[in-house]
Amino acid sequence: MSIALMSDIHGNREAFEACLADARRRGVERFVLLGDYVGYGADPGWVVDQVRDLVAHGAIALKGNHDAAVRDPEIRMNPVAEAAMAWTRGRLDEQQGAFLAGLPLSAVDEDRLYVHANGWAPGDWGYVLTPVEAERSMRTTPQRYTYCGHTHCPMLYHMSPQRPAGEFQPLPGKPVPLSPSRCWLTVLGSVGQPRDHNPAACYGLLEFAPLRFTSVRVPYATTAAAAKIRAAGLPESLAQRLLEGR
Repeated sequence: MSIALMSDIHGNREAFEACLADARRRGVERFVLLGDYVGYGADPGWVVDQVRDLVAHGAIALKGNHDAAVRDPEIRMNPVAEAAMAWTRGRLDEQQGAFLAGLPLSAVDEDRLYVHANGWAPGDWGYVLTPVEAERSMRTTPQRYTYCGHTHCPMLYHMSPQRPAGEFQPLPGKPVPLSPSRCWLTVLGSVGQPRDHNPAACYGLLEFAPLRFTSVRVPYATTAAAAKIRAAGLPESLAQRLLEGR
């Protein structure tokens, strides 16, 4: 069995299509989507419709902070994100907005916790950026394995009994065995707006027997996605981020 884990699609149709196609070529049997389907990119409605279709076929889909902000203007964002969200709200219909509003903040599947931001307070949207936050999240939850997004940069954190958390960045395409003697927190990176100086879309592949995680990078039409952002009148910095992966 294998699961494709995707997060932070951010209205980027080209990146999402490329990752879905790659996962299906690999024979993935299930999709788990960890939120932030909208914001920043030029195709929010299309992305939401694809997520709805995946859920109808058995996928897990969670809510991210940008998804929550569609119906909650009190969620604070930086000026660029706020401008993109104002534009996005005008491009979603009632059903799409209701779908995003109804998504859960987290999900548990056996010994796995899925969440957009962190395990200690999913709705506060705090980031896991260091081993300190990773350990806080792992110690808060009973599940041995946590999978999250939010930071847009792939990272693996691990913790053994009586030892502090460690971290390392997974190499693209190289499977990492997830030893059951440790707790693990995996930050997936971003499908639609990577920020680790690699513009290729990023998602995670989880395989079983033995359990292992692979960070997958998928090149896509960044120039086309950036051109759509410019044509929509969204901030230029959002187009540049796609081209530079930052």
